[in-house]
Amino acid sequence: MQQSEIRCCFHPPPAPPSGAGCLMEKNYRVCALASGSRGNAVYVSDGNTNILIDAGLSGAEMQRRLISRNLSAENLDAIVVSHEHSDHIHGVGVLSRRYSLPVYMSRKTEAAGAGKMGKLSDVRYFECGKKFSVGSLDFRPFSTSHDAGDPAGFCIGEKKIGIATDLGIPTQVVREHLRGCALVMLEANHDPEMLMKGPYPWYLKQRVRSRTGHLSNMQSSALLREILHPELRHIILGHLSEKNNHPEKALAAGKEAINGHRIHLDLALQDVCGEVIRI
Repeated sequence: MQQSEIRCCFHPPPAPPSGAGCLMEKNYRVCALASGSRGNAVYVSDGNTNILIDAGLSGAEMQRRLISRNLSAENLDAIVVSHEHSDHIHGVGVLSRRYSLPVYMSRKTEAAGAGKMGKLSDVRYFECGKKFSVGSLDFRPFSTSHDAGDPAGFCIGEKKIGIATDLGIPTQVVREHLRGCALVMLEANHDPEMLMKGPYPWYLKQRVRSRTGHLSNMQSSALLREILHPELRHIILGHLSEKNNHPEKALAAGKEAINGHRIHLDLALQDVCGEVIRI
């Protein structure tokens, strides 16, 4: 399958509802720079504040991907870290030092990731369940059941951008935070049959499918059906396993979930930078 065929839109997003002009002035932009076990990063901006959620690629690769979408590391205001796994923090330290960027994370994430990011001169803390702000962007972090020190998902901004790519299981907390979002980036990590027949050792297969691992395509699809609402316009499926999933399978599960709703459905991939989505 050609890459252009994989990154497709099944249903065009609807026109904004009347009276939404005041929100549209903020010009939210979201770009999945990378998603997968070899590195994760999402760019989010409201036109005033520009941040990265995670920076799991090298500093040089992060810069290259930003430039490829006419974005600039020099214009970043901060990095927000979801959890301490290396595929989410590999480039955090170098970007923070190079561009004097504050890094937002929980104290438990900092402790669990000690030594992995190098010295950070400006660390700012948040707690899951408590709102915080980065410039003009408001964040509502929520806990997930992933196997990390204090893993977090995020709802961001007035238009509710929801990002939850390392979930374990779709808890009620996750459901409540993702309801009402205009854009959701959600993991569709593995196909259960591919996982069980694949090359991973048994302990790793058990970890992936456990309550602290990752969502399967079917789990992701079921969660999407629960949070569908008229103002949800964009769904990005992310953290696809390169060995235990296939883009066509993930897209098929996503298409089944939206079931005719006018929603832009896309994939966030490992080696290909996503498009800049405006909401």
